[in-house]
Amino acid sequence: MSSPAFDPHVLSSYHALWSVDTRWEDNDHYGHVNNVKYYSYFDTAVNGWLMESTGVDVRDLSAIGVVAESGCKYLASISFPDTLTIGIAVERLGERSITYRLGLFVDGDEPTCAATCRFVHVYVDGQSRRPVGVPSEIAAAAAPLVVG
Repeated sequence: MSSPAFDPHVLSSYHALWSVDTRWEDNDHYGHVNNVKYYSYFDTAVNGWLMESTGVDVRDLSAIGVVAESGCKYLASISFPDTLTIGIAVERLGERSITYRLGLFVDGDEPTCAATCRFVHVYVDGQSRRPVGVPSEIAAAAAPLVVG
């Protein structure tokens, strides 16, 4: 039996989850969370999840993941004091990069997808900043999250 198709708008499609609380300072003059804050939530979720799932502080690895590309589709407004869950999936696990698919959900009886994101980490040497392979710890953590 095949597994259901990945749907970025459905929380149960994601195999890794990360909780984020909005903060008072995240709201802008219009009373909702400013669009740039979403990227902070996504970056925090990916790096926090990597540290938790590998047991390694990613800042201590010889190779670091730098964001080479990102894009966000906003679907619903969020505001303080919303509690959020970020769904994390891997679209592509390459030799030197990982492409994540992320979903931002407002917690509640029926989690609401407020945004989806494509987020690419390219791995580079921490000193020279030249491209290198994805560290084995990172690749091992990311592999189970690959979606079709």
